[in-house]
Amino acid sequence: MRQAHHRLTVATNGPGLVDVTDKVSRWVKAQAIRTGLLTIWCRHTSASLLVQENADPDVRADLEAFFRRLVPEHAGYRHEDEGPDDMPAHIKSALTQTQLTVPVDEGKPVLGTWQAIYLFEHRAAPHSRELVLHLIGA
Repeated sequence: MRQAHHRLTVATNGPGLVDVTDKVSRWVKAQAIRTGLLTIWCRHTSASLLVQENADPDVRADLEAFFRRLVPEHAGYRHEDEGPDDMPAHIKSALTQTQLTVPVDEGKPVLGTWQAIYLFEHRAAPHSRELVLHLIGA
């Protein structure tokens, strides 16, 4: 059994889904672990992770629009230390997930035909986000 660990920096351009599948898959392949379990951890409280469809960009647009309606800015939040998008970003992160676990087989993450791994940025301004990748297997 072997383990590998890596920190992946992801630049965002404001709210939206950033596909990190290729970066994650390249790192997994380079570890030469054929079968195992990959954990991806987002080190932030205003961004999250999703596995979602990668074929139709309307899916991502609809998800982003849904979260804007579900958790609007200027809704009377007490916590607005960093602006009106601050607390909505924390709520969106709480409603999604900050870690994913993905099986690895034949040296690659096991994803469905239409699946991709996304960092979901919830803040209005561009950010540099850090994902921690941990792979265990043989």
